[in-house]
Amino acid sequence: MEVTNKYVTVKTHIDGSSPQESDFELKTAALHLSVEPGSKDVIVKNLYVSIDPYQINRMKRVCSSQKLVSTADGITPGQAISANGIGRVMASGNPEFEKDDLVVGLINWEEYTIVKGGNTFRKLDPMGFPLSYHLGVLGLSGLTAYGGFFEVCKPKKGEKVFVSAACGSVGNLVGQYAKLFGCHVVGCAGTKQKASFFHFSFTIYQTIFLYNSVKKLNYRLSC
Repeated sequence: MEVTNKYVTVKTHIDGSSPQESDFELKTAALHLSVEPGSKDVIVKNLYVSIDPYQINRMKRVCSSQKLVSTADGITPGQAISANGIGRVMASGNPEFEKDDLVVGLINWEEYTIVKGGNTFRKLDPMGFPLSYHLGVLGLSGLTAYGGFFEVCKPKKGEKVFVSAACGSVGNLVGQYAKLFGCHVVGCAGTKQKASFFHFSFTIYQTIFLYNSVKKLNYRLSC
């Protein structure tokens, strides 16, 4: 069976500004929903994809973070953008995966992804939770926040906790963990919109300030 696979790409490298809708392009390509005999490839129908801030640095022509880990390498204009996501197996040459299995791992910003060797994701047991949770609080951001706060920081109730990038995918969860644990939580953010939203809508932070405008950091941390 052949389908038309839609995928998102950048038209050119994006340097010096935030990405705009006009920087992206929706393309199509024909795709056969079958794998080559003898291969371990897996074809996945993508259900959810995580759009994370680190992708901005991948869209730049050159950025130091592109050399840190393979999943943060530079994006080539015209090619599909890889990201963490959730999908359902449509066809598999890998004995570890069967048709209709749910999987989570590295896929692309597209309708279908061919995963060579099927070695960039794992089977997903939703455990009764919405699938999208496994890209957030039950995914990499949630594990990073939980491990960093409880296993590394090892807080005590009543202590003051400062969260940098408090409105990010990891920071906002650390703030919630800290508040539920009984800590006094102070955060910082980059824009007034972010700070106001999290302060008044989520009421996570007792104090939240803009890191790029504060003059007396020790004072703000003591609030």
